[in-house]
Amino acid sequence: MPVVKVMERRQVVIPKEIFDQLKLEIGDYLEAKVESGKIVYIPKQLVDRDPWYWSEEGQRRIGEALKDIEEGRVIGPFASAKAAMKALKKAKP
Repeated sequence: MPVVKVMERRQVVIPKEIFDQLKLEIGDYLEAKVESGKIVYIPKQLVDRDPWYWSEEGQRRIGEALKDIEEGRVIGPFASAKAAMKALKKAKP
């Protein structure tokens, strides 16, 4: 089992065999947390913000959707996908 040293500025090198085994790449992100007194690193993927969400149209439509929820113009919640599909088929104009 490889042993690593904590360097200046709290840096730790991931041993090559672990790096390769996890198929990590330079620039990847890792979540760091403590579990049972141990440091655990979990590989993470970051997702870019959706440009539509931040657009004028996106913000307007999200606002409309939230207003629909506030005013009760929604159906659900449903106990299952089957129940949701049944309600949607009934609601067809």
